[in-house]
Parts: sequence; C-alpha cells; structure tokens
Amino acid sequence: MAKLISGFFLVLVLSYLSERVDGKPTSSRKTLEDVDRKLKLLNKPAVNSIKSEDGDIIDCVDIYKQPAFDHPALKNHTIQLKPSFDLPQEKLTTKNEQVFQIWQRSGSCPEGTIPIRRIRREDLLRAASLDDFGRKPPQISSASNRTDRFVYFNNTEHSLGPIENRSVNPLLYGDTRTRVFTYWTTDAYRKTGCFDLTCSGFVQTSRKYALGAAFPNISSEFGPQYYLPVGIYKDPQSSNWWLKYNNDISIGYWPAESLMVYLKHSSTLVEWGGEVYSPNVKKTPHTKTAMGSGNFASPCFIYNARIIDFSDKTVKYPQWVGTWTDEIFCYTAYNYVKGNGNGSSYPVFYFGGPGQNPNCP
Repeated sequence: MAKLISGFFLVLVLSYLSERVDGKPTSSRKTLEDVDRKLKLLNKPAVNSIKSEDGDIIDCVDIYKQPAFDHPALKNHTIQLKPSFDLPQEKLTTKNEQVFQIWQRSGSCPEGTIPIRRIRREDLLRAASLDDFGRKPPQISSASNRTDRFVYFNNTEHSLGPIENRSVNPLLYGDTRTRVFTYWTTDAYRKTGCFDLTCSGFVQTSRKYALGAAFPNISSEFGPQYYLPVGIYKDPQSSNWWLKYNNDISIGYWPAESLMVYLKHSSTLVEWGGEVYSPNVKKTPHTKTAMGSGNFASPCFIYNARIIDFSDKTVKYPQWVGTWTDEIFCYTAYNYVKGNGNGSSYPVFYFGGPGQNPNCP
C-alpha cells in the first residue's frame, strides 16, 4: 500500500454533480434595517461591477478587502498569491469539455481584484435567519435529513475540512441553476463554516472565477459531457490548502493558521460523491429530489480521482478504495472499471438516483 504521510493531500476530480436543497425559509423577526445592515457587512465595496445575463451581479473587489480578512486570525495575514507546488495538468479531449461561468460573457475583473457574487436583499429574506445565512442549517446538516453516496480512500482517521463541487441550491441562490460552490467547516457544521465567500475564512486569489456563480451548460444523457478538473491540495511550504480549477487556475486557499488547524499536517481520508438535503429523506414519503438527472448510478460521474504523495511527488490511484450509500433503493453508487472508455484501468465512479420511486416509497 502506498504510504500516506504527513504533508500531502490531493483531490483531482473531473465531475458533474447536481444537488438540490429543500427547505422552508422564513423571514420572521427580520426587519429591513437588519437585512440592510447584514448586506452592508457581506457585500464589500467594488472597484467595478458586472451585470451577468442570468441576473447575477459580480462585484470586482480589491483582493485585500475581501471577506476573508474579517476573520480575527487573518487581520495581519500576508496573501499567498500562488502555490509553491503545482498539480499535473489533465488533458481534455474535446472543446465541449471546457467549462466557464455565465457572467464571464459580460466582462472580467481587473488585476488586483477578485470576483464576488453580490448578495441581494431577497437572498437574506429567504434565509431562515440572518445569523445562519450562507451556512447549512443545523437541522439540514443532521444525518437524519441527509442522504449520501460516496467513494472513499482512507488510512485510519479523518478531519472534515474543505468541500468543493457543483450544486443546485434554491434556498441559498434563489434559482435552480447549476453553480460551483465551496464549503468549509472545522466542527461538523455546528458553529463554523459557510458556502463560498458568505463568511470570512477562504482567501481568494483568482480574478477569473466567482464562487457561487452559474454554469451555462450541464451534461446530459447521451449528449455533450462537460468536465471541471478540480484539485484540492496542501501546499508543502505554507501548509495552506489550495483550490484549483481547469488545470491552470488557482482559485485561492483555506489558510492553515485559521481554518485548517486539524489538517495542518496531513489528511487520511478523502471522499467524492453527492448529497441530497431534505426533511423527507430516510422516512416515508421519501423526497422526490433527484441527484443528477435522476437515473441510478449514471447521471453523475467522477474519473481520474487521485492522491499525491509528496515523498516522491507521484500522482496515484489509492490502493484502498470503497463505496457506500445511505439509501440503496433511492440513490446508488458504483465504481466501474471495465469498458470505461478512457483508456485507463482505473475505475470511473458513478452515482445518483431519483429519490422516491416504487422501491423507495
């Protein structure tokens, strides 16, 4: 078995994942004054703004005035503008596989700024509470309201840290578009963490991608497939955990001194997969919320999942791999090897499902 040592962690994923969030928002005990005060705190002054054709407004914010620096531990933080170690690049086979965001059709942010999706008044009015805006509500984070299916690689233990993927989240974003998102927590969602840049913590360095912004294209069965190469890895010098898109774009990082305390030295478990959040999972009647297109173990896929060991800087498929799913009659997961069509003997991980069906009432 390849030894997992202190000082390495890589997720290199080509994925399509669609999640939906069900909830019953309430605006009770929220005044417009409270909402406007919260908006002023969340939305930083912009150098300029871009009106996207999907209705989003992208603010180009001075990199040194981004939300990360509201965190007490980052008041005197020096930005690491690029990682000291770069990941191997994945070769995409067709032009259809290139992924971009809708707002990029309308403009770009200048050097020295980062793009931030502007939070609107209606976003806050939709939230269950102002204090929990941008976070997973405790009742939704609970395992009783969540169903999962994953492929996992592990050694002995793990600590929950950064999460990156694509989601559909109408409660947070106000629509059903597929959006790229990040989430971090250091205490299993109890008090810390948030989506995207809705709280302080994640330090963004790229001016090209906006966390929480929508994609114009999604994969379809028997149709074009769109891939997003994603890497999450620990910088061997700074110990910051970097997020990378499309092979060559370093989005930013979770700082070691404030967020990644429990992952400062190593990670021993990595998971890829999907989740559905709803009050109606693991009970009857089950939610009809689908994962992906709603087919069993085919609408979402991940391939070329790798880890990197900094002892020899080799990228490899782990020796110990397993899959699991909470509700096998509602959503499924499958690690498929033969006939994957990518010229590799390594598995392609498929997952998804319809939710409620005759076998999942």
